[in-house]
Amino acid sequence: MKHRALLAVAALIGVVSLIASLSVAAAGTSSPKTHATPVTRAATAPPKVPNAAAIKKKYKGQKITFVGDSVGGLHARDLALAAQFKKDTGITVNVVPHPTASDQSYAQLARNFSSKSSSFDVMMVDVVWPGAFAPYLVDLKKKLGKESKSHVAGIVQNDTINGKLVAMPWFGDYGILYYRTDLLKKYGYKAPPKTWNELFKMAAKIQTGERKSNDSFYGFVFQGNAYEGLTCDSLEWLASAGGGHFIDNGKVTINNKQAQTILDGFRTNLGKISPKNVTTFQEDQTQTAFTTGNAAFARNWPYMYANATKSDSKVAGKFNVTVLPHGAKGGSVGTVGGWQLAVSKYSKHKDAAIEFVRYATSAPTETWNATQWSLVPTRVAVAKNKAVVKTNPYLKPAVASVPRVTRPAKFLKGKYNAGSKVIYQGINQILRGTPAKNVLPSVKSKLERLLR
Repeated sequence: MKHRALLAVAALIGVVSLIASLSVAAAGTSSPKTHATPVTRAATAPPKVPNAAAIKKKYKGQKITFVGDSVGGLHARDLALAAQFKKDTGITVNVVPHPTASDQSYAQLARNFSSKSSSFDVMMVDVVWPGAFAPYLVDLKKKLGKESKSHVAGIVQNDTINGKLVAMPWFGDYGILYYRTDLLKKYGYKAPPKTWNELFKMAAKIQTGERKSNDSFYGFVFQGNAYEGLTCDSLEWLASAGGGHFIDNGKVTINNKQAQTILDGFRTNLGKISPKNVTTFQEDQTQTAFTTGNAAFARNWPYMYANATKSDSKVAGKFNVTVLPHGAKGGSVGTVGGWQLAVSKYSKHKDAAIEFVRYATSAPTETWNATQWSLVPTRVAVAKNKAVVKTNPYLKPAVASVPRVTRPAKFLKGKYNAGSKVIYQGINQILRGTPAKNVLPSVKSKLERLLR
């Protein structure tokens, strides 16, 4: 299995069992509060580099380039880490944000590797990429193998290809629902929606009321643009409504009645509870709509939690998170996401690059990532940290134990990027007005060709 593009099932089991069990241990056996008040975060500097003196002695003056994050203000996080690393070790880290769309980031790295360029030293890689990029990445086992044992075993297994540790876990991800606690109370709701139909109805009622004073207000926002994020969102829709996972047991299953019903449900609500231009929304546009107070509900990743608690957020102290709704024939799920750090085999400063990876994936840095940037920790001890759990309600059992669903990388293997493009372009076409029954047969045929 290790030669495949993804061992996502193993990672899934590891993340779910870790976070669920450790959250229980940290939070106690009592039920979590439904309307907990978010913790407002004050910015703090990154932790110091633990082994700085030894690194400085060997590699001071070297320069490396890190292809880092670009979503949700996380570029600022990367710049802060790079500055601290340079201050402590004398190694300059040039931070280059990758494209905001995951598939475009994949293409950027693919071009770099195919040209055997040394311009990138360290890079973020999506959880579904290690298998595809393994031939171009440094085996980190010799220098970081011992440290990898402190991370969730399933994710480490995912990052181990043909016995080589080609990436180190950095932070996890899964889809969650953000909702305005103040508006639910205002309009007579005691709890967030459990089903998609409930969300549609609640969003419509709240939107109607709020539009009396804010014509920019919408009930529900999500990632509807034609890019990887829509593959993640729509997987949650289908899986939570009994519509399958695009490809199940090696067979394309996307064209079925349940899938058509849930997709048409989202289509018919565009222009009603979701803005028509949600078909252009990625994570940042979703965040902006929610944190500026212009949406009642939003689907996004955990990172948005920290940004929604900041002083410039109009919803700080007025929101909470929960599991995503489900359809009539399914249960709540969350798409598995997450990012790793890898070192290019074409780097001219591999050892310095590895030390940056060691620092960025260390326990102090993961704790800082979690408490300051609401990123899901991959280290077992960090997930137990009471401060981490306190500042991140998505780590508590009610949310953390939701079943995860994985994108079909293990079936598409090296063709995953092409397969995801078929999926998100088809779903985007549906959202823009074409009935699902007229789109899904073509999506099914294209995916079947990729499987041959």
